[in-house]
Amino acid sequence: MKGKKRKIALITGVTGQDGSYLLEFLLKKNYIVHGTKRRTSSVTSTRIDKYYKDSIFQKEFKLHYCDMTDGSSLSNLIKQIRPDEVYNLAAQSHVGVSFLIPEYTSEVNAIGVLKILEAIKSCNKKIKIYQASSSEIFGDTNVKYQDENTPQNPCSPYATSKVYSQNLIKNYREAYNLFAVSGILFNHESPRRGEFFVTRKIVIGLVKIKLGLSDCLYLGNMESKRDWGHAKEYIEAMWKMLQQKKAIDYVISTGKQYSVKEFIKFVCDYLDIPIVFKGNGLKTIGISKNKIIIRSSKIYFRPSDVTNLRGNSNLARKKLGWKPKIGIKSLVKEMVDSELKNFSNR
Repeated sequence: MKGKKRKIALITGVTGQDGSYLLEFLLKKNYIVHGTKRRTSSVTSTRIDKYYKDSIFQKEFKLHYCDMTDGSSLSNLIKQIRPDEVYNLAAQSHVGVSFLIPEYTSEVNAIGVLKILEAIKSCNKKIKIYQASSSEIFGDTNVKYQDENTPQNPCSPYATSKVYSQNLIKNYREAYNLFAVSGILFNHESPRRGEFFVTRKIVIGLVKIKLGLSDCLYLGNMESKRDWGHAKEYIEAMWKMLQQKKAIDYVISTGKQYSVKEFIKFVCDYLDIPIVFKGNGLKTIGISKNKIIIRSSKIYFRPSDVTNLRGNSNLARKKLGWKPKIGIKSLVKEMVDSELKNFSNR
């Protein structure tokens, strides 16, 4: 008797934080997984090295070089792999950087999604696609909690590109009957977060100060408030969206909100660094034992910024049976412990 056919998934941006967690999750679900990364002069793929290099996983996981700006390579790859599910996680995902490279951000985050949708439409309309959207699409809003029906008011080229791609998903879902969904994910962090994202930057900076390797950490707007969850849990929500009978867009969030200052305090508390904040805006400083260890710097302020994000994920809790379990203090502990281990191994 033949076993059940194994599902095939394609993850674009598999070497990133979310891609690496999703790879591990799908392999445990007995998927055959294909992943993409851009061809660069550097071959860094540390988050997935054990799957990429270990012969045990070579039949389960294959890495392909593919660029979101190259429609023909995307189309050829989808035709070659013939996946059951596509998870589009590839993006220029840094909001601040999107102001510096708006055209590239739009090419990857917006037009790249159009190219994937066209490839699926021409290859096999039964392929399900998950598109990584973002809470940044809501911009500055007076709404206390943002949900699937909250008006979109993007405040950056990154957010604008995500609005475009989310509308494309909706359009192709309705026009061509594709199973296409967007996950409107609020901030999700982990030890695998990129070093230039504020949470990881804070953790690295304060660990270096604790170890005597640095004197001061420079940050941007410390009054901004975010809804922070753990990336590992948000991955499961992505998968659950594609297992439903009906394609629906979902907000994924914790419903809890903390300022950047509060996040800093959580890290300082765990590292046993006493800290007091003084001033505001560009004059914000963090003082520990009469020494300034945190300063605000103009170069990290964005031309326009989102100050208040907090998600309402009731629809996902009801329809997907998903809810977050890891609180922010546990997330901070995991990130700090990982960084301390990284420095001890250097």
